[in-house]
Amino acid sequence: MPNQRAFENAKRKVIGIDRQRLGIGTLSEKTVHAILKNYYEPDEDHQEIPIENYIADIYANGEIIEIQTRQFDKMRGKLAAFLPLYPVTIVYPIPREKWIIWIDEDTGALSKKRKSPRKGTPYVVFPELYKIKMFLKNPNLRLRLVLLDMEEYKLLNGWSKDKKKGASRYDRIPTELVQEIEICDSRDFLQFVPYELEGAFTSREFAQAARIPLSLAQVVLNVLFHLETVTRVGKKGQFYLYEANDAS
Repeated sequence: MPNQRAFENAKRKVIGIDRQRLGIGTLSEKTVHAILKNYYEPDEDHQEIPIENYIADIYANGEIIEIQTRQFDKMRGKLAAFLPLYPVTIVYPIPREKWIIWIDEDTGALSKKRKSPRKGTPYVVFPELYKIKMFLKNPNLRLRLVLLDMEEYKLLNGWSKDKKKGASRYDRIPTELVQEIEICDSRDFLQFVPYELEGAFTSREFAQAARIPLSLAQVVLNVLFHLETVTRVGKKGQFYLYEANDAS
């Protein structure tokens, strides 16, 4: 269960500090990253620790925690250096519900917040996992998916008439910690195979059961196949047939 008191303390610590802004649209450290770093390790003596020519977000009790909001491919060097030496947990925040607030760059005025129709799902981590697929079987690697409700601030600097299409994201402010999903080994990935998929299934059937786009389902199954969480048992037309490997 999430530690709500610790999360609120981390929020107050980060949002309550007048952190240096390096220019409009740029922060010295994005708020989601900063809050989660202080949630998982409030002691700053254990934050930003040099290890093997890299900087670990957190190093405490012989373990490393890395908070990564995107671009897992940029972690390959760190993982190659860290994993032979220490257990490493990658924390990946996922917006469950999101409210959009627009910022007028000229006046600084904020719009009323509007709830996004999109709802976050743990499956969105898989395109990032695909980028570090070569490390996923390492017994020292763990994942923690953190579902958050948040407010997202965006700049009205897009190319469309209303300046919203192609606009830049300024920052995201977490409002609630909803759920933490721990993945410690390949068996834990079985939770991503919808229970109603009995026997063989295609990526299209997987997408329907998981309520995700087909393109995302294909990436999920690519990773699950690599992890031997599912096996390929044939083809149905142009689609592979998969089965869950309960012994993975």
